[in-house]
Amino acid sequence: MKIVRFLDNNGKFIIKNPENYSGLYFPVAQNKGIKSAITPNLGGDTKKNQNTFILEPVSVENLNNNKGVRNFWVKLDNKDDAWSAVGASAKQEYEKFTPKQDESSLEAGFMFQEVTRISKEFKLTSKVLSFAPLGDPVEIMYVTLINNDTKEVTFTPTTAIPVFARSADNIRDHRHVTSLLHRISTHESGVYVKPTLSFDERGHKKNDVTYFVCGFTEDGVSPVDFYPTIDDFIGEGGSLISPRTISLNSRGVKIGTIIEGKEALGGLHFPKKTLGPKEECSYIVIMGLTENDDVESIISKYKTKELVLKAKEEAVSYWNEQVNVNYYTGNDQFDGFMKWVSFQPFLRRVFGCSFLPHHDYGRGGRGWRDLWQDCLSLLIMDPSGVRQMICDNYGGVRIDGTNATIIGENQGEFIADRNGIARVWMDHGVWPFITTKLYINQTGDVDVLKEGVSYFKDEQAKRGTTLDKEWNPSYGVKQKSNEDNVYKGTILEHILLEHLCAFYEVGSHNHIRLRGADWNDALDMASANGESVAFTAAYAGNLTSLGDLLMTLKNKYGWNNVSLLSEIKELLFIDNKVYDSIEEKTNVLNSYLSKCSHNISGTKVDVDIKELADDLYCKANWIKEHIRKTEWISKGDDGWFNSYYDNNKQKVEGYFDSGVRMMLTGQVFTIMSGTALDNQVASICKTSDKYLYKKNIGGYRLNTDFHEVKLDLGRAFGFAYGEKENGAVFSHMTVMYANALYQRGFVREGYKALSTLSDNAMNFEVSKIYPGIPEYFDASGRGLYHYLTGAASWYMLTFITEVFGVRGDYGDLSISPRLVKEQFDEIGKAILSLTFDNKKFEITVINESKLDFNEYKVKEASIDNKNINIKGNKAIISKDELNKLDNNLHKIVITLGN
Repeated sequence: MKIVRFLDNNGKFIIKNPENYSGLYFPVAQNKGIKSAITPNLGGDTKKNQNTFILEPVSVENLNNNKGVRNFWVKLDNKDDAWSAVGASAKQEYEKFTPKQDESSLEAGFMFQEVTRISKEFKLTSKVLSFAPLGDPVEIMYVTLINNDTKEVTFTPTTAIPVFARSADNIRDHRHVTSLLHRISTHESGVYVKPTLSFDERGHKKNDVTYFVCGFTEDGVSPVDFYPTIDDFIGEGGSLISPRTISLNSRGVKIGTIIEGKEALGGLHFPKKTLGPKEECSYIVIMGLTENDDVESIISKYKTKELVLKAKEEAVSYWNEQVNVNYYTGNDQFDGFMKWVSFQPFLRRVFGCSFLPHHDYGRGGRGWRDLWQDCLSLLIMDPSGVRQMICDNYGGVRIDGTNATIIGENQGEFIADRNGIARVWMDHGVWPFITTKLYINQTGDVDVLKEGVSYFKDEQAKRGTTLDKEWNPSYGVKQKSNEDNVYKGTILEHILLEHLCAFYEVGSHNHIRLRGADWNDALDMASANGESVAFTAAYAGNLTSLGDLLMTLKNKYGWNNVSLLSEIKELLFIDNKVYDSIEEKTNVLNSYLSKCSHNISGTKVDVDIKELADDLYCKANWIKEHIRKTEWISKGDDGWFNSYYDNNKQKVEGYFDSGVRMMLTGQVFTIMSGTALDNQVASICKTSDKYLYKKNIGGYRLNTDFHEVKLDLGRAFGFAYGEKENGAVFSHMTVMYANALYQRGFVREGYKALSTLSDNAMNFEVSKIYPGIPEYFDASGRGLYHYLTGAASWYMLTFITEVFGVRGDYGDLSISPRLVKEQFDEIGKAILSLTFDNKKFEITVINESKLDFNEYKVKEASIDNKNINIKGNKAIISKDELNKLDNNLHKIVITLGN
């Protein structure tokens, strides 16, 4: 029997006794700032940002060990002890894994969970629903109690929710001192906490935030009294899972009580209640914050059962509508998994790269890669705002081709680093073009390349190798010309600078320097001499694609010239013999950088588009040939590309006394870029299977065991082998490996990479995670750092554009399936529903003979029973034909055959 079972087509699932598994948490959030992580026992935390935590911050190590949960106590008149409706009492903890344990189950969908708990001893059932309504910065806990006894029962219910009310920094730093700032007050509906000051990295500042826990019975009745501090609630010698106040059923304080300098508790003591057999009653608990002293106005919207359930349905409908992609492959588990994969990019936009228990690093913001990779999924599900997002994001590119690494809270907001710390990740220039190219293909909007966008400017200069002493904060964060005007260049110009500057910044083996790191942030100890062969290949692939784009602009759209900053000509149309010389390439780059270290001329020149394309092709081809000549490793049947050089200028991969050293990243980008020839791709697949593949933990590891703490490459090698960046199955790179293989026609190999990941993720006995894809699987196959990973966008993109073969081609809709026979149901059918060009489509692929991908081709194609043009092995609906379609659902049928 499956441990996790799906209940509908929107990803709703159920799991029995989830508290028996460690480390489980569920994300609940909304667009008003609330970000919550909730365990099966209602542990976890709730916050708006790094400086405003309503509940105490938790990382995964104390997620299940903290006693301070969103507790709801039920004290029966006829019993000495009390029952926790969320399963968080000392007695319930002791009875776990015994016949006395409560029966429980968790049902969850997008942004809500409901835990049902049945007590044999107390003859009560609780249903605890957790969600965040769309309109206000609150989390709601809706508790229903049902009497399972044959006689009536009388009890007193009490909430007990510790209120942290300060910055995450204060979890250790000034924990007690900041509690002295608390001003706690009781009001008709609950407990308010408004600290006098906030102590965090911003300094000592007057606090304007009010934190609150309020509650009502289902018909709007307020608590009778309150327990506003932890000390008074638990009593001397008590604890949050065995509070003396509950066991003694002591009275709390009245409305109007003010307490200063204590740890706060949302302790709400409700009126005594009697239920007859099978009768039920409900309670509403609202946790939130506000800067406007409008608590009563907020909670009035949720003070009855009807209002709460209406808000819940609105929230569920909203999030279900966001994921407007549906999958049908005949495998319910996989289809449900894909719904959660498609939802994960929304979670990362809300939570950033932190704010969930496993992501216990950083301060919650997104990074440069995240800005671009999250757009990939948006282009499939909701492309309406992507154009502006792309334009805004390019505002983070510097004139030297690097980019801002401090991202503001608002779209297009980038913050100057005034600490003089150079942060350059050499892969950052790769991602914007990949996203922009997808946008152009999906929409046909080539004019986006003409949009004028400013450049980011701060103290960093010459690709982070020096400081611009002339810059100061009054200059602003936008690049200026010599006339002191903010300069704007086209998006195409931004793309070119990202690639051209990187092309010339090479190390001693004529590959692009690694600098602070590339995609693998843990390769961070080779900044002086390290080189990334892997991403040098990625830049080559982009240069080829950019050349192809320019030729399409010329041949299809009639572009003959492009207007570029005059200084860029320093980087173009150079004799390709220069490319062989590291010194000459460095001189070319330095000449350009010296002209752009502070202000720039602001003058522009027209460049012939074909000449520009030819120059990019030349650079791309030089890189590919150079990597083929210098980085191919082979012995017997083995064959693969070296990915890196370390800080001692040594090749990282190959045959060593300690064993074979192989890394996946270099294989991904040499395949994806076309650097690897077809026979080399075949060898890479076999060698990767031999040294990197381990099916029972999710598939392809990032690297073999180097048996060395490699201090000349990065902190990754200080990690235990099989964990995180040192040899774990890192979902993101595995998915990109699959994507690269599909692009090159190695379909069965790509399917193997994708399916092993999904099989392991949905094998709960091994992965121990709710549906979805984690950042990585550890050495035992357990999923870690769940939900917040770029792997989700890439998995979704790969499955739609490569597996189903549904993609844009300069605004045309092209369909060329590469499903393997296992991905059809028993009658040979697979279905994908999605939106393209703001039109809704249901695409059914028929394979009645259950042929495999290399045995079929597209035989027939129709839309709404009208034939679709087939070119080669693709069904194509032109942009003009799409424009004629109405807004109803359109059914496309693709029939496969010999």
